[in-house]
Amino acid sequence: MSSLRSITLATLTKDIRLEWRSRDAINSMLFFSLLVVVIFSFSFDPVAEESRHIVGGLVWIAFLFAAVVALNQTWARETRNQVLDAYRVSPAPANGLFLAKVLGNFIFVSLLEALMTPLFIIFYNLRALGPAWQLIPIAIFGTWALVVNGTFFAAMSLRMRSREIMLPLLLFPISIPALMGMVQATTAVLTGEESARFWIVLLLTYDVVFTTACLALFEAILHAE
Repeated sequence: MSSLRSITLATLTKDIRLEWRSRDAINSMLFFSLLVVVIFSFSFDPVAEESRHIVGGLVWIAFLFAAVVALNQTWARETRNQVLDAYRVSPAPANGLFLAKVLGNFIFVSLLEALMTPLFIIFYNLRALGPAWQLIPIAIFGTWALVVNGTFFAAMSLRMRSREIMLPLLLFPISIPALMGMVQATTAVLTGEESARFWIVLLLTYDVVFTTACLALFEAILHAE
């Protein structure tokens, strides 16, 4: 357990430090999300009541596509100078590397959400009619659902020639239940027409199931030829 914790913290610290120096993933995600906000704001001008019903889908689709930009770079750093090959032959636990990558992506996407949410509120004149505090677990569980599967499938498609294309093809279909839960829960909070508890529980269940599955299968993915 101590070895797993040490590997996870060391790899996570390294990834955060590298991203802080380059800012490749954050800048790419931020630029993409800004484009989505601006394009949709010019495409239609809904009133506040209409915005509450549609912005949940816009927000999470924007974050999903932006996250793919960062997820494609998740393992790119490890392939340089045969770092990933060295990790394969080391006695370090494979799940430590996976958890570090998931936590790093979670931090980067959460930072993007924190920066972009005020812009969505301003552009679409949003105000939650339901319990606004429920948006916090929705954001946490929803973001984890995106990054845990995205990190796993990014590793799976690493050896493929067209990995930038394969990642969305693998990730988007399996993320449909989570995306539906995120959109419905967000809409329920914004409109206040129904309770979001069912969707929050669904997201939590989704996270537990797929996190367990990814942890169980990642070592086989890491050592696959």
